[in-house]
Amino acid sequence: MAHAKMERKYLRYVAFVAVLFLTMKVITLAQEKPANVKQPSTQPASKNHQHATERDGQHDFDFEIGTWKTHLWTLRHPLTDSTEWVESEGSVIVRKVWDGRANLVELSAEGPAGPFEFLNLRLYNPQSHQWSDYFATSKDGTFFKPMIGEFKNGEGEFLFQEKLNGRAMFFRSVISDITPDSCRFEDAFSENGGRTWKVKGIAIDTRDKGESPPQIPEGPARKNASTENDGQHDFDFEIGNWKTHLWRLVNPLTGSTKWVEYEGTSVVRKIWNGRANLVELEVDGPSGHIEGLNLRLYNPQSRQWSLNFASSKGGTLSPPTIGEFQNGRGEFFSQETLNDRAILVRFVISDITSDSCRFEQAFSDDGGKTWEINWIAIDTRVKDETDKTH
Repeated sequence: MAHAKMERKYLRYVAFVAVLFLTMKVITLAQEKPANVKQPSTQPASKNHQHATERDGQHDFDFEIGTWKTHLWTLRHPLTDSTEWVESEGSVIVRKVWDGRANLVELSAEGPAGPFEFLNLRLYNPQSHQWSDYFATSKDGTFFKPMIGEFKNGEGEFLFQEKLNGRAMFFRSVISDITPDSCRFEDAFSENGGRTWKVKGIAIDTRDKGESPPQIPEGPARKNASTENDGQHDFDFEIGNWKTHLWRLVNPLTGSTKWVEYEGTSVVRKIWNGRANLVELEVDGPSGHIEGLNLRLYNPQSRQWSLNFASSKGGTLSPPTIGEFQNGRGEFFSQETLNDRAILVRFVISDITSDSCRFEQAFSDDGGKTWEINWIAIDTRVKDETDKTH
């Protein structure tokens, strides 16, 4: 009997110890943080803080502003096993636009095949923190698809996809070895999705420390162009500085009649001896600040102009508006979208005198049967200020 009592006490003791052990284990596990579960932060990072830490690259190209001598090597037959390179020498002028948030590059060089001219318009996108690099030649006056990229660790890399001889491939442009007085440009392409790259062009630029930019020599487009009905100097009247009075319809194609006014300036610079020009617009009004540009390129084959607009807020070019001058009036057209609907765009330059001109933009959502004006600008020439066009 005594033995049975002792055994029952022993079993109660074992049970008590087991319960105590399990209780303590449960408490311990509850206090531990599971290794495979990420605990929420007690102070989540704010979106503003995250955005502030993103690199601001709007002055990435400031190092390049100025005049340069360039030495170029181009692979003659890039899609073959050829290793034949062609050398050229020339000059480059890089001009700052929008205080560095854009820039215009003019290249003029001469090689075995004769003279040639390029330009690059680079636009900074403040939302993506990337650059769009638009390229054109004076031979056709149209932009290629933009290369897009950014600078990291002192080196810029820009990419786009395009077809060459009917084959889709990637193209890459790299800017490296940057010093105050020199830099290197390398263009390459890839036929296998970027796994390997073949270099097709190299340029080494060294700063020209002369006091004034050299005169860009005449290129092939001007030398070969016919003078009959030739519109390559249509915009010569506008070169210089202007005061701008602008009216803008707030909500086009909605039935709204609310207009807002702006006052400001326009500066028009000649490029390629008049076969291109750059317009910089800056105006202010009760509705805010507008900073825009218009790069106009002449196509010697079609004898038409393409007008390429951009805003500093977006950092990309709109679809080109294409047209010509007839009887002292310029008309230019494009197809775009507004509120996800396809529309036609018409841009008119009229009332041209030596000291004034009028610009008018209109939209049509019925195939051109009717037009609604949504932008009017009256420019008057500034005659008493220092020339800003150089």
